[in-house]
Amino acid sequence: MSRLIILRGNSGSGKTSVAKALQQKFGSGTMLISHDVVRMEFLNVRGAEGIVKSEKLMINLLKYGKDNSKITIIEGILPSNDYEKLFNVARSEFGENIFAYYYDLPFEETLIRHYTKSNCNDFGEAEMKRWWKDKDYLATISEVTLDKNLSLEDAIELIYRQVSANE
Repeated sequence: MSRLIILRGNSGSGKTSVAKALQQKFGSGTMLISHDVVRMEFLNVRGAEGIVKSEKLMINLLKYGKDNSKITIIEGILPSNDYEKLFNVARSEFGENIFAYYYDLPFEETLIRHYTKSNCNDFGEAEMKRWWKDKDYLATISEVTLDKNLSLEDAIELIYRQVSANE
């Protein structure tokens, strides 16, 4: 039974760190789809063009993950309105085997976390404010809310336990 983990939230939330750690913890047969990698590295696109082109590829990768992986992890800001088709495909492909998490953090916390990252000089507060989406929950997939009091390690353990309990 293939399972899908969705990690969403604003820039600087901790999604990528959690996703990479979960991929290592679950081990072989775990596919990680990072929206930033798909958009900026695979496709070299930004803005509205990046949404259209990356969504198509992410849908194909999601389907590949379902057919070829025990666990597929998809992570990124992934605004709910911009990626509605992706989430609809996720529901049709994975059904009840979706474990979705949304980082609901104050802007100030994401900024603090951002400045601990290796790429902190690539963009800053102005860009993060421009990208900010407050309480951008999915309408069609239930998400567990992760808040600022949950450490990286606790987030990893929480998600790992919930997904493992469904084996």
